Amino acid sequence: MTTAVPRTAVIVGCGVTGTSVALALTAGGVEVTLVDRDPEAVTEAAALGSGTPWTAAGPPADLVVVATPPSEVVDALHTAQARGLGHVYTDTAGTKEIVSAEAELRGCDLKGYVPGHPLAGPDAPGRAGADATRFAGRPWVLCPYETTPAWALETVAALVELCGAVRLDMTPDAHDRAVAAVLHLPYVVAAVLAANLAGAGPELLRLAGDELSSAVAAAGADPVLGSDLLAHNAGPVADAVDRTVAGLRAVARTLHAGDDTVPVELGLLLELGARGHRALAEEAPRPGTAGRDLPGDR
Repeated sequence: MTTAVPRTAVIVGCGVTGTSVALALTAGGVEVTLVDRDPEAVTEAAALGSGTPWTAAGPPADLVVVATPPSEVVDALHTAQARGLGHVYTDTAGTKEIVSAEAELRGCDLKGYVPGHPLAGPDAPGRAGADATRFAGRPWVLCPYETTPAWALETVAALVELCGAVRLDMTPDAHDRAVAAVLHLPYVVAAVLAANLAGAGPELLRLAGDELSSAVAAAGADPVLGSDLLAHNAGPVADAVDRTVAGLRAVARTLHAGDDTVPVELGLLLELGARGHRALAEEAPRPGTAGRDLPGDR
């Protein structure tokens, strides 16, 4: 384990992600304090054994983790730094390019800030689903600035290790395009599919099987948090949607044409889909850990 292991930490935001980080750090022997604009959230998180409420009397922590939705990260980071909550800062937002750029424009202290994103699942309402092992074996992306000092990066790397995650360094742009393809696009597609079922009668819904339930599972994420995340990754998500819509339109044209070649043309598309499915099956985490990264992530 790295020599920069934090002894004290402040968690800003007591949703599922923040509380899970706090639980993992507490289990690793770190002294954790909790901050949230909702006092009840702090009380509930503390009752789970994730830490104690933050007070101004304590010294700056070794590490501050901002676990809020993307639209709130820079405000929370700026406030935390102005109050001197800690020495090293990171966040858990599911988008990185806008957050990183806004932090610089806002005048945040970038020397001690390492943008991050643990890919471990959505924030459900309240603290439901918070777990110290939530990040075990899962990717945790870090997007350090070119000027990030080694000591700050080492401290955040120690956080990743304490949480049992696998560190992966990326540029903010590469991160956002990657998550647009593998997380945000599936969420949008699931929402569109599920929207077609909103007015369906029980007779139709009773015909649905596990395949449809799995396909629309992502649509169950908090729509407020989901729209916040998608808005912060608008360009890459729009590009991914355009590519998918183009493919669907090609299928529709083929079916409308009704030519004798329809089975062959569709067969080529379905074979390409089968190849993609096999590739994902070979690389994805084992059942029980895959498919949990939805736009509710904070």
